[in-house]
Amino acid sequence: MSGPGTAGAGRFAAHVRRARESGSLVVQPRMGFAGARRMREGLQAVRDVAAPTAGTVTVDSYTRVGQYARALEALRSGAELNGFPLVAHGSEGTREVLDGVASEEFPIQVRHGSALAGRLVATACAAGADATEGGPVSYCLPYGRVPLRDSVRAWARCCELIAARAEPMHLETFGGGMLGQLCPPSVLVALSVLEALFFREHGVRSLSLSYAQQTHPGQDLEALAALHRLAAERLAGGPDGGPDWHVVLYTFMGVFPRSAAGALRLLEESARLAVRGGAARLVVKTPAEAHRIPTLEENVAALEFAAAVAADERDRIRVRARTRARPRPRPYGPAAGPYGVYEEAALLVDCVLEQAPTVGEALLRAFAAGLLDVPYCLHPDNANRARAVVDPWGVLRWADPGRVPLPPRARRAVSPDAAVGSRQLLDMLGFNERRFDVEDVLGRRLADGAAA
Repeated sequence: MSGPGTAGAGRFAAHVRRARESGSLVVQPRMGFAGARRMREGLQAVRDVAAPTAGTVTVDSYTRVGQYARALEALRSGAELNGFPLVAHGSEGTREVLDGVASEEFPIQVRHGSALAGRLVATACAAGADATEGGPVSYCLPYGRVPLRDSVRAWARCCELIAARAEPMHLETFGGGMLGQLCPPSVLVALSVLEALFFREHGVRSLSLSYAQQTHPGQDLEALAALHRLAAERLAGGPDGGPDWHVVLYTFMGVFPRSAAGALRLLEESARLAVRGGAARLVVKTPAEAHRIPTLEENVAALEFAAAVAADERDRIRVRARTRARPRPRPYGPAAGPYGVYEEAALLVDCVLEQAPTVGEALLRAFAAGLLDVPYCLHPDNANRARAVVDPWGVLRWADPGRVPLPPRARRAVSPDAAVGSRQLLDMLGFNERRFDVEDVLGRRLADGAAA
């Protein structure tokens, strides 16, 4: 879904919109290489996948935390890096990587993870990148100890840099991916919407709202519905009708299955979820995630697999629609679901926005008061009183909301004696790993039995 303010949204948003109108899902890797030649080759390979794709330049960890001299030293010495040292390459070097590869049909996004991203974003803007990603909360709390107030100030400046660029640049909130797992879907949805409102407050006209696959497909489907609904409600308005926006889903970012078959089943589930939940874009992971940084070839294979699954899911939906006398409503319609994600997220957004006249200050006050509290997040500005659990069926539930405001129905469902110990935490972290690897083991045993 896109908002009404689509004029002049830039080629990243236009590419995603064209794919959506044609019934396709845009697939995108999380890929970055240190050298300019290898990075360019990687982008070309992603561009040539037989499906709508977007390119990714994932930045290395030195650059992410502002250690630009160490990134430059590593680049010059040929040392291994886990991404592209964008600031070390500079705007001209980065532009050389993008020129002739980026286009209307293949826009490129810079993904990084920096709380203090001013120099990085300025370099990406000057290099002509089509999009970037982040946010004052989502690129601060998970990645270090930068004070939240400093991150809010820095991201306000980043938004202004993006908004001032002559060629429209897209900005994606990482709010739906906090810590990768064990964060209740309502908090992920609320943070995604709040960061999108922060972007709009600082002039960004093209944006996307994220959600990361968790541990229960039904709950995730409801979360995507809630995200679409809240975005439509809160981003509309103004003389120009509001910014252009779409929803992006991330393949599960927590502990990954160790078997190749289990990892592919998890990726398959995320691709089907993206189609069913109305996401316009899917950020893909590979079967190598549990072991090492994936190769270029593994990234391309994962993209091709995800695109094929998405096409199959669209065909299944069409067949089901033809066999019914009356078509069912779209999966991301306005109806509330059994998990209460929309009600929780809407209440949380309202309570945060009541704290101050600006979104940035409201976020700071909400975290200081514990109204926003990311479970298991150790950042000094996070209260870390809230706790969530994965129940035996994979549903993420509140064990202790701390001071997070919940609707009466949700608060009644909280178990007063659901303390989470270290053993239970480790078990929960490995839930998807076990679930999909067990499917692989059972499948092989059944196949062996049939062969015998």
